[in-house]
Formats: sequence, structure tokens, C-alpha cells
Amino acid sequence: MPNPLEAIFNMLRITFDNTNEPKSPLHVIEVGDMWTYLALVEEFIRYEEIGLNTTTDDEVKEMLTDVVKICESQVKRLSTFMRKEGIPLPDVTSAKPHSTPNEIPLGVKLTDDEITNGVAFKLVTCSTACAKGQADSVRNDAGNMWTEFFLEWTIFGATLKTLMRKRGWLKVPPYYYAPGTPKR
Repeated sequence: MPNPLEAIFNMLRITFDNTNEPKSPLHVIEVGDMWTYLALVEEFIRYEEIGLNTTTDDEVKEMLTDVVKICESQVKRLSTFMRKEGIPLPDVTSAKPHSTPNEIPLGVKLTDDEITNGVAFKLVTCSTACAKGQADSVRNDAGNMWTEFFLEWTIFGATLKTLMRKRGWLKVPPYYYAPGTPKR
């Protein structure tokens, strides 16, 4: 079994030991991963804006504000990187206008449970996209950016899961008991 610390050490060694390495152009899959991820995170921000316009819960608002900051930071870093590399940016949906949660009719308004589970689903999607981007990367600067993004989602995910578990919003699949094992 591979040693995780050895893997991290090797990644850092490769990252910092490439001073003589010429900077190659990005390959088409790296570019596609970046373009897709940028569009994904921009749309994630629109969902979070809808949540902020919908909820009246202070903890949910704080969580949404935190995730907006993560998304905006990632969009800024990735957009800057893409512009420097000459990659066109995707067209994205414009920002949602601010509205008052109490003015939204019931039936249209998202519940706090729906908001947090939507954020959790989008977090998993972003984490998966980061892992794919990192695995597809040949250039170290691109790979490091994906690793940073993934770690940001991992840290935020722990906070989100704590809130969802505390409120009873965490969706847990049925437990699996192998055939022949005693029922609990």
C-alpha cells in the first residue's frame, strides 16, 4: 500500500524541483477541465445567491457567504490563469439581484434543507472536477491549482456536514447488512 506522506513528499519535490523545466503549453484536456470548472463554479455562485435570497436562517446565511467567498476566490484565480494562457472564458449567467426572503411565495422558495443539500451536491461535483483536473494535469502549476481548490472544498465540506448533521438535513442512504449477519 502506498504511503500517503511519501506521495505528498514526492509531489512537493516535483513541484519545487522544476526550475530547469521549460513551461510547456497546456494540453487540450487541461484546457477543457479549466473551462468546464470555471463555468461550473460560476453557476454554483448563482445557486448560492438564490439561497441567500431565500433563507432567513443565520447559520445557513453564514455558510452560503463562506462558500461564495471560496467560489469567488477560485473564479478569480482560475480566470487570471486562463487569461494568461490565452484560454477564452465561458459565458456565464449574470448575478442574481438581491431580494427579500419573506417576499418569495411559498412553493417557489427553497427550504434550508434544500439549500444545504444543493450546496452539498455541488460541493461533491466541484471536488470531483478538481480531482479529475489534477489527474489530467501535466503541468505542475495547473496540478497545484487543482490541489488547492480540492483542499478548499474538503475543508468547507467538513463544516457543511457538521451543520447538516446538527439540523437533521444530512441525507444518509440505507445501511447495508451483508446476508447472514445478525440484524441490529
